[in-house]
Parts: sequence; C-alpha cells; structure tokens
Amino acid sequence: MRLIEARRLLFVVGIVAITHLLCQSLILPYGNAIMSLMADNEVPTRYSSEKSVMVRNSLLIDKSDLTDSSLFVGVVKDVDSSSVGEEIGHGDGLKRADRNPENDFALEGRGLDNAFELVEDRNMDDGLQTEKIVDRDEILKLENRINRENSSILGKASKTRHGLSLEQTVKPNHEISADSLQEAGANISSTHGSMGAAFQSPSLVPSPIASSINTTNLKNSPSNARTPVDSAAMQSDLTTSKNISAMTSTPRRKKMRSEMPPKSVMSIYDMNRTLIRHRASSRSVRPRWSSIRDQEILAAKSQIENAPIAKNDQELYAPLFRNVSMFKRSYELMERMLKVYIYRDGKKPIFHQPILKGLYASEGWFMKLMEGNKRFVVKNPRKAHLFYMPFSSRMLEYTLYVRNSHNRTNLRQYLKDYAEQIGSKYSFWNRTTGADHFLVACHDWAPYETRHHMERCIKALCNADVTAGFKIGRDVSLPETYVRSARNPLRDLGGNPPSKRHILAFFAGNMHGYLRPILLKYWKGKDPDMNIFGPMPPGVASKMNYIQHMKSSKYCICPKGYEVNSPRVVEAIFYECVPVIISDNFVPPFFEVLNWRAFSVIVAEKDIPNLKDILLSIPEEKYLEMQLGVKKVQQHFLWHVKPMKYDLFHMTLHSIWYNRVFQIKAR
Repeated sequence: MRLIEARRLLFVVGIVAITHLLCQSLILPYGNAIMSLMADNEVPTRYSSEKSVMVRNSLLIDKSDLTDSSLFVGVVKDVDSSSVGEEIGHGDGLKRADRNPENDFALEGRGLDNAFELVEDRNMDDGLQTEKIVDRDEILKLENRINRENSSILGKASKTRHGLSLEQTVKPNHEISADSLQEAGANISSTHGSMGAAFQSPSLVPSPIASSINTTNLKNSPSNARTPVDSAAMQSDLTTSKNISAMTSTPRRKKMRSEMPPKSVMSIYDMNRTLIRHRASSRSVRPRWSSIRDQEILAAKSQIENAPIAKNDQELYAPLFRNVSMFKRSYELMERMLKVYIYRDGKKPIFHQPILKGLYASEGWFMKLMEGNKRFVVKNPRKAHLFYMPFSSRMLEYTLYVRNSHNRTNLRQYLKDYAEQIGSKYSFWNRTTGADHFLVACHDWAPYETRHHMERCIKALCNADVTAGFKIGRDVSLPETYVRSARNPLRDLGGNPPSKRHILAFFAGNMHGYLRPILLKYWKGKDPDMNIFGPMPPGVASKMNYIQHMKSSKYCICPKGYEVNSPRVVEAIFYECVPVIISDNFVPPFFEVLNWRAFSVIVAEKDIPNLKDILLSIPEEKYLEMQLGVKKVQQHFLWHVKPMKYDLFHMTLHSIWYNRVFQIKAR
C-alpha cells in the first residue's frame, strides 16, 4: 500500500516538474518583448551587472527642496539599451558633466571665494588645458566630509537583490582630476548614446555658403591652399565623422549628438524669416486674467513699433542693429518701467549662488547683478512685468548629477518640482503658465532640463540650438563668456589695429565634437596664412600665445564643439578679431536686435574646404567695416562689476524684455 502511494507521489512531482520546464521554455524567450512593450516607468527592475542605485552626497542637497525621494535614489538603466540615449541627451553632457565648477562652491554656507581657490582654470573647450586645483588640504577635507555623509546614508540601506551593499554599488569617485576628465569624457562618448533623434527639427532649407558674402564666384577666387578643395570629399568626411571614436565603440551603441552633423540645417536667412513671422503673429497664450502690467507692456509695444528715428546717436553704432531706432526706444522704456520679481524660493548652491569664473560665468554674472539690482527688482510681485527663477544650471549639474550614471532625469525632475512649487505657492505662474517668467542658463544640458515644465518661459540659453527646442523670437541666445578673473572680468581686453593683424585666420582648441577634426584635416599645417592648430599645451606662456594669436589675427575661427555654442565668439569680440562662426543651427547672441552680418562671417559646416577662399573673397574695405563693427559691438559683450549702460547684463535683460513685449497679446 505504501509503495503505491509513493509511486503516486513521484508521478505528481514529475508532472509538476515537466509543467514547470515547459513554462520556462515557452515564456522566458519572450521576456524582452514583453518588457519592451511597457513604459519606462513600468518596467520592473531586472538583474544586471551594469545596474546601480544612484545616491548623491547629501552635503549639497537640501532635502526639503525635493518633493520626490526619487531625486535622491534612482535606478540607472542598462547602458546598452536604447533608452539610455533618451536620458543622456547632448553628447557634450557626458564630456563636460564631471568638471569641477569654474568657481568655488560653498562649504556649510561659506561664500564661494572661501571654499578653495582654482588656478586660472582655462576651459576645456578652448586651446589650453585646464589647470589643477591647488588647495589640496581643503579638497581632502571636503572629500572626507562627503564620504562621511555618504557612509551615513549607505549604512542605513539594506543589501541589494544580489547581496551587494549600496556602498559597493555606488561608491562615488571624488578623485578624478581635471586632466583625466578629458580622457574619461572621450571614452564615455564612445560607449553611450544620445537623444539626438528627439531634438531633430522638421526638414529645413539648407544653409548658404556664408551669410554676409557673395560667394557665387568662389571657383575663380585665388587660393594658396596646398590641398585640393573638394566638396564631395567634405560630404564624405561628414559621413565618416560619425565614427571618429570608433576604436572604443561597440557595435550596438547609438551615435551621440556631438559625433555627427545635423540632419537638417536652418540658415541665417531661415532664422530671419522665422523671427519676422513670429513677430507678425504672436504665439503667446492669453493670460487667464488681465493685469495692469499687461496693459503697460502693450503700450510699450506700440511706442517701440512707432519709435522716432534715431539720428547720430553717440552711444549706439547703427549698422550693428536690425533697427537702431526700435532698439533705442525699447531700451529707454525698459529702463523707465520694467520691474522684475525674483523668487526667493530655492536654496543654495543650486539657487542664489552664482559662479563668476570659467565657462558658465554668464549665468552667474547675470544672477549676481540681477539680484543686487535696485532699479529693476521689486519686492511686491504684483508690480512685476517679469519673474526671474534664479537657479544655476551648472550648480544643478554639479550638485545632483551622479558621476558616470549617464542619467539626468533627476535634474529635470528637480526643476519640475521647483516649477510646481512656485505654481502652487504663487498665482503668477498659473496666470500665464509661465509665459512672463524667465530663466538664464549656460550649461549645455539646460534645454533638456527645462523641457515641458518650463516650456512657455523665456529661456536665455547659451546652447541656442534650433534643433534642441530653442524658439526664435521667444528665447534669448545668451553669450557664452569665459571669465578668467572674477575681480577683473575685463583683463586683457582689446587687440591690435587692422594694420598689425598679419594672420589671416586662427584657431586652437581641443577636438570636441565631429566638426573640429574636419577643420584640422583640411587646414592644420596646410597653409601659412591659416594658423589652425589643435590644443595648446597648458601653462602661462601658451595662454599668452593663444591670446596674442587672437589679438593678431584678422579672422578668428569659431567652430562648434560638443554643442552649437562656443565661448570663442565672445572671445573674438573681446580681442577685436572678426569672428567666423561655423555652427549650423546656432542662433547668434541677441539675434532679435543685432545684425550679425555687420561684424561677423557665418560659414556653413559643409563649406570648411572653402574656408580660405571665402575669407579671401571679402574685400579689404568690407573687412575694415566688420572690424570696426567688432570694436563698436564690444561694449555689448562685456561684464562689469558695476553694470553699465548697454553692457552684457543690460543687453541680456533687454532681450528678455523685448521678446516678452512682442509676445504679449491684447485681450
């Protein structure tokens, strides 16, 4: 009897085992397909050796500012999955993300200047290498503090599913030097994707050869180039430039945005048409209820459109402007009536803590000068025409981005929570859904970080890329200025007169992005008139050599790097060298008021092989006019410790005001 029962039990167990095996063989192969049908936030966490939990140090984060705990802890997706590209965004982000701030950041509420000092930190995007931090003791104290804070967080956490502690999984690396960041960035760029497809615009008209030059007869123009100029070869270079970093790539990786040319190009001509069209038909949403401030702006708009003709103005050089009379009247009205309310919400270091040195100094200088201004700032928000959200996109990245995580969603979520916070606390955001609010951000990630939740705001951005969501006529192209000295931002200002500029064209810089290697391929060492180099070695002598080259050149080449913007545009103006902008889809600074044809040359990326021909085709008289234009426009691109009329602070604020004036609709 017992033998029969045992056989029955074995039979049942066998049936169960066979059923289990069948289920595994039939269902498991379709797991990936099932996962791919789910939304990103619905996909359950799978086992992967490449996954980690993101925990950022708590030293710089005020938890009260964050409404979602996911901003502290999140999950990094598989680096080989296609979704990584959607999280990463710009190629520049991966390469620039882990740089130290160009200025010092506060320790326990101390000012920026008291934390630690940087030796002339020449930016990684220019011709000189970044110098290392010299105050090692202060850095070690900071690292120990951060590690203690992280240990406190990690000690409370449980083991992961695979038995690895959080400390093993996400132990931060705070010992990456400035020199190693460039190599690390290059390696990262060759192994991860981008969100380039998400930023592509509809088909646009191809760019002309140059905006300010008639190049129809370039074939007959003289050239001393030693290598043949071949347009077909250039097209081949643009195609093959996708694989510049192929030595370290994997077959499955997606190309980053910085590794390939744009699929469509908007020329300066197209940008002008877009601006005129947007001015003629305002796209602003009608406010939910009327305000006396709206009526004041509408009255100002009428006065600007009917501005008296400005004649022989001693402060403004008319050729620099689209319409100097309208600009002058608009500027006068801004000085007379504009009132700005600055939100006090948000805590340091992301809010109210400007960076005054380095590559991202523009957003810091504007924040400092705006918050310290008594002429435009009001304490009563009901008196304000505009509302300023004073955050630093650089400090947002430095504080919250988890190094090597390749995930920026927590940065965007942080700003989304902030926008929702001021929307729930104040009525002003909801009245216009943010259309009378503005932000000033210079970090390359800012377009991604402010998408959707700040979409109706006026965005003053250094990364003014029409394929990345920049709206001509509403957004403002913020000049990217590299400031070497916070105490003296005008150091080394000026350059040689035209008669002492014996170099035709000059460029020196690191090989960021796909375009610069092409520039060097055609012109490095190929022609004595074209001083085109790679990166200059670090050191004071090289820095002065770089500056002297710009002061002694007729034209300064300003090719894009990882993104469309480059500090060289303002650098060229700073040293009175005519800028030659090579960056498709880049909206030049203050595009709504300035006439860039009066003081610059804009060349399409595809015309790099023709670069010398284009420059030689410019008559000497035209060059002298442009060089004079550079000297005259210089005052509009300078930071002053105490703001001056028509300077960079006032020009930025004016463009924000000007675009708002032409957006608003009568009820």
